[in-house]
Amino acid sequence: MSQHGGAVSVGSGVADRHGPMEAANISGLYGEISGLPAPISARVTEEQLQDIRVYTVTADWSQTNLVRGSRVFYSQQWTLITDSNDHRRIRTVLPPRSCAPVSGESLSAVSPIRGLRAVIRETGGHQLLEIWDCHGLRKCLNLTALNKHGRLYEDAQFGCLSWSECENKLLYVAEKSRNTSKETDDGESACGKDRSVYCEDWGEALTSKSSPAICVVNLQNGAVSVLQGVPPGISPGQALWAPGSQSVVFVGWYHEPFRLGLKFCSNRRSALFKLDLEGHCECLSGDNLSVSCPRLSPDGSTLIYLQGQVFGPHNQCLSVQQLDLKSGKTSTLLDVVNRPQPGEFAGVYEALPSRCWSADSQRVVFSSARRNWKDLFMVDRRSKKVTSLSDSPSDLSKVYGSWKLLTVQRDLMVVCCSSPNTPPTLRVGFLPSAGEALTWQTLQEPVMTFDFHWTVLDVTPPPGQDNTQYSGLDFGAVLVKPSPALSEGRIPLVVFIHGGPHSQFPAEWNCTTAGLAKLGFAVLMVNYRGSTGFGQDSILSLIGQIGSQDVKDVQTAVLTALQNDLTLDPKRLAVLGGSHGGFLSCHLVGQYPDFYRVCAARNPVINAATLLGTSDIVDWRYTSVGFQYSYDQIPTSEALAAMLEKSPITHAAQIKAPVLLMLGGKDRRVSPHQGLELYKALKSRASPVRLLWFAEDGHSLSRVDTQANCFLNTVLWLFQHL
Repeated sequence: MSQHGGAVSVGSGVADRHGPMEAANISGLYGEISGLPAPISARVTEEQLQDIRVYTVTADWSQTNLVRGSRVFYSQQWTLITDSNDHRRIRTVLPPRSCAPVSGESLSAVSPIRGLRAVIRETGGHQLLEIWDCHGLRKCLNLTALNKHGRLYEDAQFGCLSWSECENKLLYVAEKSRNTSKETDDGESACGKDRSVYCEDWGEALTSKSSPAICVVNLQNGAVSVLQGVPPGISPGQALWAPGSQSVVFVGWYHEPFRLGLKFCSNRRSALFKLDLEGHCECLSGDNLSVSCPRLSPDGSTLIYLQGQVFGPHNQCLSVQQLDLKSGKTSTLLDVVNRPQPGEFAGVYEALPSRCWSADSQRVVFSSARRNWKDLFMVDRRSKKVTSLSDSPSDLSKVYGSWKLLTVQRDLMVVCCSSPNTPPTLRVGFLPSAGEALTWQTLQEPVMTFDFHWTVLDVTPPPGQDNTQYSGLDFGAVLVKPSPALSEGRIPLVVFIHGGPHSQFPAEWNCTTAGLAKLGFAVLMVNYRGSTGFGQDSILSLIGQIGSQDVKDVQTAVLTALQNDLTLDPKRLAVLGGSHGGFLSCHLVGQYPDFYRVCAARNPVINAATLLGTSDIVDWRYTSVGFQYSYDQIPTSEALAAMLEKSPITHAAQIKAPVLLMLGGKDRRVSPHQGLELYKALKSRASPVRLLWFAEDGHSLSRVDTQANCFLNTVLWLFQHL
């Protein structure tokens, strides 16, 4: 074993075989591409000046800095002046103010009336709550020193920061203080008394989250209180004030009999609750369902939220429910889409932004996957009609493949648009009234664009591969090719496969794809059956069919691309993927050993049978191979045999392609011992294999230094073997 660029490297030293300049050039290219900024949130304020209306758009951006080895964050402001005769038409956009670095902020929220800004800031191991106004810092509380609770939750799964209507109180979620816990239902009090007692957490990327509590800080006297009355066996999160600010609404995840991994899983049993400040709690949603993303209408009359099934696919098509707070009645605003019609809305698959309502409380705006795209949609509550708001000029090569809503306030939408050749772009537009045309205005163009060519492929499985239970399904892929100057002769093709498996590769900016295309590779990003954006039937079709239907779909997509584009080189094919994408990558080189020349896999599932006892989502291990899951499940020889049969390890003896493995030592979703199992199987057969071990990283391999290391080593591996 030798240390290499922050990772423990096992196997042949690929970087050593290339000149230092070549590795430096690759790292420099990656630094340039990954350093392009992306907007992560936005907010809008409005001011009336005589006969004109002025809007201020503030966007927060993220940018990777390889020199620091971290992500940097900054904010930027634009002033928009509307037409004096039409306040919904932007007349002038003033040049943006200079970027202001944002240091140490983990959460922030602006109050609706006075525009006060609450900030949670990390400094010296302490979490501070700061309140800012136009005169500077007005109040600062050291939440850690107050010792009323543990660490405040900053993640999107549980975290929140919500102003009361009177703007004197703030609501947030924090880890319950173990020293003062009185609960005995799941051993939490024992945790506080004896640190050696095991405390469950919420799994991958949520390992510090165990027992959340809803907290309120009174800004007038600085007092912090932990709300009582949350039912035992419930972990609360995503809290917001109910109208009147005398009660809160929150999502409660059931954690009995034990916690399952929550990250990327929209199928966990949960419900919507209302808790008043006196400790009385009631459930607002149905039983044995999964709910998330409660969003209150501006007039305070209606609460919408997402709803799905428990267990089964861990990501799925969700319905949008609307709760009339006066009558208490719930109705469906948008139902699950089983089989979308061509060109039509395909369902909701992702979280709603924190602000998604129109000013009149009659329309809801959101982004969602649609086939190989991510589109922007509006649903009218009166007609329940869904309208696409994405710009679609006739020249399809100029269409943004991805539209992500950051916020809509006072009917002004702020969106992030991108394509495989166009980095994130900030745009604004007013929500149109009936019959109105929608005009988009770009606030911030990317620093650079690229002359890659990209196209979307629709792929139909051959008759013998149709799923008889869900017949007639197709799928898709996005093909990105390097600029013409780099593509003299035939182009090597990298087949890039997403994980999940219930996720999507939309036609959006992707650093890995852009970096590979810049280096002369074509990239095929495959959305096999089971990907989001193709309807619930497509997702369900993969259950029990992993390792066969998805593998064949990827192979069919590759053959389709090679048949349609003769500039691609069928003799220089590589396969790349992470998690389930790594599972498929290893399957492909095992099932088609003479077809692919090289493989690179990140945290791949190699042997589902041996993964069973180590994964934080044990339910998916059963569901994926077609077995029903229950908490009291005991492994059977039948289930273990099915898991083994569908695993890449069964084809390891046939693998000829050199394999690069990249593993996170702290991965809770797919144990790094999965990759080690394949490593040993290949080493024993003298098959070329290299392993990178990132001791401090988890399943997503998301640390800045890890991502740079993975890109460099993947490219060098491809250069060596293609």
